[in-house]
Amino acid sequence: MWEMKEIRELKVGRYVNIDESPCKIVSISTSKPGKHGSAKASIDAVDIFTGSKKSINAPVSTKVQVPQIDRRKGQVLSIRDNEVQIMDLETFETFSMAINEDHESPLVEGGETMYIVAMGKSKLL
Repeated sequence: MWEMKEIRELKVGRYVNIDESPCKIVSISTSKPGKHGSAKASIDAVDIFTGSKKSINAPVSTKVQVPQIDRRKGQVLSIRDNEVQIMDLETFETFSMAINEDHESPLVEGGETMYIVAMGKSKLL
């Protein structure tokens, strides 16, 4: 799920879709409007799932997709190798997901963990 917003409405720390990937905005810089054109914006962002850097250079009136990031809490049911089975605490749905390399907090069976869901993908926080 996503919505459309103009680039001038975006802020650092928010999210934007770049190449159909949800990215967290790291920096935004804008130029002044010139004699024959509108103001331009340069946005640098980091993909929330892969960690790769991406950027957009466009007029500030350009509309871009803004993903809806859903932060959820789940209970850890089991941990196997590089995979964890989680039960969502709101919907009681169970599913498995890979443990990402940059995951910092310890996972304990029976404990709770936070994860995000965006654009049909999920990642542990």
